[in-house]
Amino acid sequence: MDPMSLPANIHCSIARSLELLGQKWTLLILREALRGRTRFGDFQVSGVPSEALTKRLAALVNDGLLTRHPYQEPGDRTRYEYVLTPAGRHVITVMAALSAWSDEHQPLEGGPSVAYTSISDGRPLHLRFVDDDGVLADPDDVRLASALGRAVPRRVP
Repeated sequence: MDPMSLPANIHCSIARSLELLGQKWTLLILREALRGRTRFGDFQVSGVPSEALTKRLAALVNDGLLTRHPYQEPGDRTRYEYVLTPAGRHVITVMAALSAWSDEHQPLEGGPSVAYTSISDGRPLHLRFVDDDGVLADPDDVRLASALGRAVPRRVP
């Protein structure tokens, strides 16, 4: 049975996101693309085996997160570079959320290993919940709610 066909998943934006982003290696490949890497060999820095990298890059192109462009070094065969699409670029919010969670709940002794900064002026940026008026919300005061207005039941420990 396809898990995406279950009532709990069929209209769930988290399930749809995991369908694209939840495959092994995907987020590490996208992390490298967000760092400006575009070539096959550049992505191998993340430790993805070559066969898996070939498959994941093809899937990311097919899913619309990367585009593939040919290039050729003098005397070499044509190769391809992989460039983020707008949808791929917007995965940065997912990365920031994962980074923030890890930095808070699994901190490294030396502090955070990733920082998010403004391209235009270099100021530090942070991902946060804000309401329609721009008021910051504490994560402990946030619940997951259905887009249909029904709150998703929350287990109390």
